[in-house]
Amino acid sequence: MLHKKGQYNIAVAGATGAVGRKILEILEERDFPVAKLKALASARSVGQSLKFKGNPVIVEELTEDSFEGVDIALFSAGAGVSRQFAPFAVKSNCIVIDNSSAFRMEPDIPLVVPEVNPDAVGENPGIIANPNCSTIQMVVALKPIHDKFRIKRVIVSTYQSVSGSGQKAINELRNQTRSLLDGEAIEPNVYPHQIAFNCIPHIDTFIDNGYTKEEMKMVNETQKILGDSSVMVSPTTVRVPVFYSHSESVNVETISPISAKEVKELLSGLDGLQVFDDPASNEYPLAIDCAGKDEVFVGRIRDDITCKNAINFWVVSDNLRKGAALNAVQIAEYLVSR
Repeated sequence: MLHKKGQYNIAVAGATGAVGRKILEILEERDFPVAKLKALASARSVGQSLKFKGNPVIVEELTEDSFEGVDIALFSAGAGVSRQFAPFAVKSNCIVIDNSSAFRMEPDIPLVVPEVNPDAVGENPGIIANPNCSTIQMVVALKPIHDKFRIKRVIVSTYQSVSGSGQKAINELRNQTRSLLDGEAIEPNVYPHQIAFNCIPHIDTFIDNGYTKEEMKMVNETQKILGDSSVMVSPTTVRVPVFYSHSESVNVETISPISAKEVKELLSGLDGLQVFDDPASNEYPLAIDCAGKDEVFVGRIRDDITCKNAINFWVVSDNLRKGAALNAVQIAEYLVSR
């Protein structure tokens, strides 16, 4: 159990990765009450120097003994690392906030988006799971709709940026774009196909039902976060040549009558969500505008002309911030605020 105090000892596992670095940045931006910060990574990163509040933080090797005296550990080092080391953190009386897929669907581990289901954290958590980036931004918009109108079915197509695959994917898009514009041949490396000037309807591996693991994450995580297994979700996830921010086209069918006008009013002014919707002025959320921002942005809210109780909307959010690092830090903020 986390005891109330003025400052807390924090560890970031996977501190040298894209999300780990973003966690450090956000902890500083939001002035999280850090007493001592440990930056943890694999042996090959040991000795690197990171910055926190103007001071150097030397990267240490992540080991079974890394969590003695640590209050909260934010993991962003992959599912295998989380499965190996998170139990040792818990044994050290450290609360783990895990950004990987390792524990999300474990029935006794809370899957949390603070704007949606903070109470799921419970009184004495050991591990708290951070949802998938594409799920987080969608459920922030879905939760108030579900509460008022009861969602029956969601059809979602995602347009996910390459930063969701890490720094190597960012470099691949940059290098492929440069090479193609210079008339040079390219060879895909991170993705199975060329990503520059292309869309790839394939994120993660395919499974027996024809969907990918990324798509099934959206199905299972949405139901768990909303606490309602009756909500049907039909997803298609697509990788697009955008550096930062995921965009999603969402169709929502509800049990109660619903209208675009009601949804605009319902979503306006909510914490962590901004309605940006004025088609007459060409105003709607864009990936380039949402990058670097904390909110989930919703626009293109309109009635479904084919279905009586249904609406469509477009939702965009920075996948490294709200889709990963920020959500984890917000969970930590919730823990220390109690």
